[in-house]
Amino acid sequence: MIAAGAASMGRAATPAPPAQSASHRWRALRLAFRAPSPAAARSDGGSWMGCFRPATAAAVAVKEAKGRRLEVEKEPARGGGEDVWSAEAEAEVEQGGGFPEHLVVMVNGLIGSADDWKFAAEQFVRRMPDKVIVHRSQCNSATQTFDGVDLMGERLANEVRSVVEQRRGVKKISFVAHSLGGLVARYAIGRLYEPPSRTMSSIGKSRDDIEHLEGLIGGLEPMNFITFASPHLGSSGNKQLILFHQLPFLCGLPFLERRASETAHLIVGRTGKHLFLTDNDEGQRPLLLRMVDDCDDLKFRSALRSFKRRVAYANANFDHMVGWRTSSIRRQHELPKHRLLVRDEKYPHIVHVDKGVTYDNETEAQADRYDPEEEMIRGLTQVPWERVDVSFQKSSQRLVAHNTIQVKSYWLNSDGTDVINHMMDNFLV
Repeated sequence: MIAAGAASMGRAATPAPPAQSASHRWRALRLAFRAPSPAAARSDGGSWMGCFRPATAAAVAVKEAKGRRLEVEKEPARGGGEDVWSAEAEAEVEQGGGFPEHLVVMVNGLIGSADDWKFAAEQFVRRMPDKVIVHRSQCNSATQTFDGVDLMGERLANEVRSVVEQRRGVKKISFVAHSLGGLVARYAIGRLYEPPSRTMSSIGKSRDDIEHLEGLIGGLEPMNFITFASPHLGSSGNKQLILFHQLPFLCGLPFLERRASETAHLIVGRTGKHLFLTDNDEGQRPLLLRMVDDCDDLKFRSALRSFKRRVAYANANFDHMVGWRTSSIRRQHELPKHRLLVRDEKYPHIVHVDKGVTYDNETEAQADRYDPEEEMIRGLTQVPWERVDVSFQKSSQRLVAHNTIQVKSYWLNSDGTDVINHMMDNFLV
């Protein structure tokens, strides 16, 4: 049923091709990364020139690009969403340069859309014009985010496959996700994961080069898996630590949390059940508990391990949607003490950075009864995570910290720009 739903949504997300003039048909071919036409193959620009503008136009574009802000090109992706790249990269390819090989998939959160990542996507391609092409996912937007993490994950996996098929030149892949999108991306990579035994010749590398890989994602080399304010541990909170709730707006009151878990599905559908661990599809354990390990044909843990970096950006305060512990995948006593939080002049809202520490799961003996949150922490921390703690405490935009951390709208959330810069400065290309 999920697969059928995913296929249906995939078809619905595909935009109908508008009527185009001859001048616009060139634009439809940009960065398609397909085999060149015979005419392009005979030109002096290399095998990829047929995918771009004529060489004369490219030379003019390179000349005009000097001394001014880099232009950003956008194009609807065949399977839904929008692809963003630098006009300079397009011109450089025409002159025989390399084409962007790194696909960055950006995933929105609850009731979000591809527009939520507009600012960050444009900054990416301006900062790394010859390195990345950014895909802003659109397959799970608005009320589609109520359909459940699993169905949304299937849609995202199908959308990524379509983009990889369309952009034949890409060789690497990274995910950048906000809020609920982090869970959706974790599900999708579990579906897209290919074990090492199947990947020896997938990306054109020698056996020696492949041996260090933990696997591929959608046939591409996995690089960065980055989440912003994502509820990795769900939203139910630890009943033994109700003052340290996962949904801050519930004020730590147990009766409000209980009512929220009982009624969440009435507001946000199956997604609410998944977040509060109340789902019981066909007698199975809650989905978020299953997503911390490999199961059947979905290799969640192996997929996470395949990335060279896993990074969790978390709001230390003023995030009224997702708590600090669940977004940073920590136990309460592992959270940095406020006296240890410092500010960096370059990144004024980054207050603590934990470089890939794997916490010791010593609390197993302390648990007198079953704790699903502890199970999720143990499962997720089987692979190292970098934690980056963010605070907008002194910002006028602190009350919307959940959106400011990703700069959802530059005019409303511009104080999060340093957080986006921090992500890009540490991004593995």
